[in-house]
Amino acid sequence: MKFSAKEQYGLRAMAELARYYGQGPVSLAEVAQAEGLSLPYLEQIAADLRRAGLLESRRGAYGGYMLARPPAEISVADIIIALEGSLVQVPCVAEGDGLDSAGCDREGVCVTRGVWLNVYQHLVELLDSLTLADLIGQKCAETDPGGSYGH
Repeated sequence: MKFSAKEQYGLRAMAELARYYGQGPVSLAEVAQAEGLSLPYLEQIAADLRRAGLLESRRGAYGGYMLARPPAEISVADIIIALEGSLVQVPCVAEGDGLDSAGCDREGVCVTRGVWLNVYQHLVELLDSLTLADLIGQKCAETDPGGSYGH
C-alpha cells in the first residue's frame, strides 16, 4: 500500500504548521523551505486543507496559514481524507465503513477478504488515533531504532 505524494506532503506541511500552533500565521514559503517542498504544489495542498476546515489563512504582510484546531484535535486520517476524499484503499474494501465489498465478484468465495478487511480496520484505527500533536512529539522510526513512532 502506498500513500500519495499529496498525502505525504500535506502531512509534513501540517506537522510543520503544528510546531507553530498558537504563534500566529506562518507563510507557506517558510513551510515549503523547512520541508523541502515545492511552493506551488504546497499552495494547492493548503487550499484543499483550508476548504476542509483544517487550516485558516490570513492575508497581508503578517499573513499566512495556521491550524484551525489544536494539533491534538487533528488526526492523520483527517488530513488524508481532506486531501484524497477517503483513506487509503485496500483490496476488497469499499470506501466508507470498510465492511462492504468494493464490487468484487469473488466476495462470497474469497479466502483473503478477511485479511484485507482486518488491514483496513487497523489502518483506520491507527490513522484516527494519531494526531499532529503525536507527530511533532515523536521521532520517525528511521531515526528511532527503538521504534516508538506510532506506538
